[in-house]
Amino acid sequence: MVKILLTGAAGFLGRRLLSLLLERGFDVVAVFHRRVVEVQHPRLSVVVGDLAEVEIPRADLAVHAAAATDVDACEVDRASCWRGNVVATRRVASRLPTIYISTDYVFPGDKGLYREDDLPGPVNFYGLTKLLGEEAVLARGGWVVRTSGVYGVAGGKKSFPEAVVERLGRGEPVAAVVDQWYSPTYAGHLAEAVAELLEMGERPQVLHVAGPRLSRLEFALAVAEAFRLPKDLVKPAYMAEMRWAARRPRDSSLDASTARRLLKVPFWDLSAALERFKEEFAGRHASA
Repeated sequence: MVKILLTGAAGFLGRRLLSLLLERGFDVVAVFHRRVVEVQHPRLSVVVGDLAEVEIPRADLAVHAAAATDVDACEVDRASCWRGNVVATRRVASRLPTIYISTDYVFPGDKGLYREDDLPGPVNFYGLTKLLGEEAVLARGGWVVRTSGVYGVAGGKKSFPEAVVERLGRGEPVAAVVDQWYSPTYAGHLAEAVAELLEMGERPQVLHVAGPRLSRLEFALAVAEAFRLPKDLVKPAYMAEMRWAARRPRDSSLDASTARRLLKVPFWDLSAALERFKEEFAGRHASA
């Protein structure tokens, strides 16, 4: 049986992919850093440690989902971001064939709906480190899956739609940026897409797997509608008003038409994604 090294196994993507890979019969070595998900399975082994220094376990292939993803924190603490996104990635890619989970933030944001072969040009340190990670993986013959605005329930931090639902549910206003666009992607769909890629004999070297192009405001309104929460509490905000430490691309949305033709999972379908997210949210809060 194929053995997969899965990094970032406690994140929005990682914890879903962990369950999915075990369901599909893979042997999995899951790497956790600060948080460990309590999962027991005869085909699962667990490593806890920092990928920048821990010995990389043997496997047939790695899915490298671990990353420092706090864009502002990466801008402020560049050494830590470099260690997590560049040093760790180089170590994994040097030891195993790697599928690398990357980001829309490798692009400058000047046009949007970026294709796989468009020229990158990150505008912040986070994007730069992810681009360098891509280069390390591709140089070793690996594969890059770029995505955008991954959301779900019970990751390392609260995702944007989680915060929207909770605030609106308390009758509090939500400020959402109207002049920044991206491609929010449901973590469950992304996990299924990666699992599909793992089962392919041949896969594209670079592939965009991402949801539809939306502004933060449009996405917040869609979430409010899906949960039947008051849309009038969603208020427009503007990039110029944000007190961000790191610059953001204005339109980093991704063209995922190649993946739509290649994969079965409907990662592009916002209604299906929000329906899955609603079920996940209800289940999480019922058990809380």
